Amino acid sequence: MTDVLIAGGGIAGSALAILLGRMGLAVELYEREEFPREKPCGEGLMPGGVAVLERLGIADLARGALFFGVRYHFGQVVAEGRFPKVAGFPAVGCGQRRKILDEALFRAAAGTPGVAAHTGTQVEGLLRTTGRVVGAMVDGRPRRAALVVAADGVHSRLRRLAGLDAPSRRKRFGVRIHLRLADGQVQPPWVEIFIGRGHELYVTPLPNREVLVAGLADARSFSEPIANALARWWQAEPALARRFEGAQQITPLLASSPLAGRALAGVAPGIVLLGDAAGFLDPITGGGMTQALMAAELLAQSISRGLAAGSRSQARNAWLASDARLSRFDRRRRAMLRDYRLVTRAILWLADHPRLAARALLSIRHSPSFFSHLIAVSSGVRGLFGGVARVPAYTPGAVAASGKPASREIADAVLPEVGRHRLPVEPADEAHG
Repeated sequence: MTDVLIAGGGIAGSALAILLGRMGLAVELYEREEFPREKPCGEGLMPGGVAVLERLGIADLARGALFFGVRYHFGQVVAEGRFPKVAGFPAVGCGQRRKILDEALFRAAAGTPGVAAHTGTQVEGLLRTTGRVVGAMVDGRPRRAALVVAADGVHSRLRRLAGLDAPSRRKRFGVRIHLRLADGQVQPPWVEIFIGRGHELYVTPLPNREVLVAGLADARSFSEPIANALARWWQAEPALARRFEGAQQITPLLASSPLAGRALAGVAPGIVLLGDAAGFLDPITGGGMTQALMAAELLAQSISRGLAAGSRSQARNAWLASDARLSRFDRRRRAMLRDYRLVTRAILWLADHPRLAARALLSIRHSPSFFSHLIAVSSGVRGLFGGVARVPAYTPGAVAASGKPASREIADAVLPEVGRHRLPVEPADEAHG
């Protein structure tokens, strides 16, 4: 029997596997797809998420296109929120293709002692004994585990099988493409959000003059092919129409609906939901990857405290079998995400009320410190009513046989096109500030 079985090799599942493997636990990590894989995503990692990778010692995996905050556009009104300087966090985010970041994190997990990582493997069902999850069926084989972690995404199969699924209240639709800008065209170092009539457009800077262009809208509002709608939306924004002149579409259109997933609870006896599987409100604030990394780290911290409570085998078995500890973790996670979700709900409400959204943007444009604070909340570095997100006390120490950090070896193999530069203290391009 393994200690922890993780279903889903995305950001949350792979990060958790790395942390637990470093603690000396036996971990089985299962991913149903093969890498590299494409996934609909905003592809912007906020400062809170970059900080988790820094604390993991694998921040090289996220080296992509840096951005300094978020810009909102509504017609002629533009408001920008810069990431604030907060102790323990970088003042920048990072744009990187999910197919690159996911593969790099999964390979880092596979290279961690104690972690057995598998791709092309389906976790089909749950094993139960007297109402408790005690493992899973993996490609038709029973695999027993002291704890099962469902990190299988917003449409989580295991969430439903565990009886924790809840219907989504909003039926929103998302679609994305990638463009490579023509020579001479530059994407400003910001994630840009264009609020239209019944939709929002997201533009995220990526390496190699690439940008992600995503559109979100109510699933019931479409009266034309989605590809036509997305093109019409960005062509109606003069700044984007000029910037995208001569751009080449380099990926096919991918869509996802619904965008949100809900869970009745984040835990049940023997199982924990992690990342989007635990419930995801909406991608409108762009914090999904960051919140997944922070929740994985929080779960690992909870397990670490249990391991430190007594002898290694006794503490491990006691923690992994303790429903009270799982519930305590879930309460801490909800508390961590509460302010982020409040801000997300507020922005969703404004998106549904365009006139009020325009007034709100005009107001916050004249209060850059307040806007920066809201951006800090959505990026995982501050609380809504004050305070700084707590930085964990542990430091990772994984070093490869060559003497280089393991993350550097993986980065050298997987990410040769990603620049190796330190996070800047101040923006290098003030022209876009």
